[in-house]
Amino acid sequence: MKHVTIPQDRIGVLIGEGGETMREIESRADVRLDIDSDNGSVRVEQTGDPVRGLKAPEIVKAIGRGFAPEDALALLADDLMLFDIVDIDAAARNKNDLQRQKGRLIGENGRTRQLMEELTGADVVIYGTTLGIIGQPQQVEAVRSAAEMLLDGAPHGAVYSFLERKRNEMKRQGMEYHQFTG
Repeated sequence: MKHVTIPQDRIGVLIGEGGETMREIESRADVRLDIDSDNGSVRVEQTGDPVRGLKAPEIVKAIGRGFAPEDALALLADDLMLFDIVDIDAAARNKNDLQRQKGRLIGENGRTRQLMEELTGADVVIYGTTLGIIGQPQQVEAVRSAAEMLLDGAPHGAVYSFLERKRNEMKRQGMEYHQFTG
């Protein structure tokens, strides 16, 4: 059994309309969710397959960090899918700096966040003081590195070039992996 705490404003999303999302998580991850809507505490209890049950707290955390339930449930699609969080607040000196850092990660009209998703294939959400990532290990690492570069003050152009190089590396490795040996 695990306990996860999520923000109050994300409890409704976790439960879903008429409890639909909660039931879907319970059935697909073989767990039982006990949600305390007063303090945002969620108790995750395994009821079936322990491997899928281990992903359930990550799914709950991902929904709590701003992901849509269907994106969070992607963690069950593959054993290699990861959920990671980059703490924006740790890189900020004060409240104004936090807003500036979030703005750098989001980009003009959301363009930087969108490019992170397009060039890596990972899902990226910026919520509160965190940047959440769901994807394969290489995708998550590429987004994490790009976010850290931006938080360290790197120019956006340099970060976009880095992401394009990473995308090409992942494509090459994917092609080599599926290469016909016959």
